[in-house]
Amino acid sequence: MRIIGVDPGSRATGYGVIDDDRGGLRHVSHGVIKPPRMDDLPARLAWIFKELGRVISEVRPEIASVERTFVSVSPKSALILGEARGAAVTALSVARLQVVEYSAREIKLAVTGYGSAEKKIVQQMVQKLLAMETVPPNDAADALAAAICYTQGNSPLVALTKRRSRRPRSRGRGKFVVRG
Repeated sequence: MRIIGVDPGSRATGYGVIDDDRGGLRHVSHGVIKPPRMDDLPARLAWIFKELGRVISEVRPEIASVERTFVSVSPKSALILGEARGAAVTALSVARLQVVEYSAREIKLAVTGYGSAEKKIVQQMVQKLLAMETVPPNDAADALAAAICYTQGNSPLVALTKRRSRRPRSRGRGKFVVRG
């Protein structure tokens, strides 16, 4: 199965394409879509839509894995990021790809085993997991990590994160309560 991962951004949108062949992962391509330096947000969004569409038509993925938007400190930044994400998801949808979303924490956990891993660690693990000769740029590494996360969708690590986020905490000690 060919998977495209996307890490949306209005200034830089990373993409990464991998093949998952019976559990073995293989790097296909990656890159960063950088709209020309324009102050006009609609023009940047159109550029992201067009360029991601071009990538999709070249690599022909079967499914897309996208990082879910997180709430930023700045409402304006969060809105702009959401619009860039909308341009990317629209390009994927126009290509009739199923879009699966993961939080940054789920992606990091699937790739590194630690949901709060630093970007450098994510880059190194992506390089290692895909047997790449060089470390991919940040945005492309995040996109490749999103694609890898899709292949690990039912892994114990991702399932563990989902379970922990739903469990109530015990009083006083800050530990998870296991009910069973």
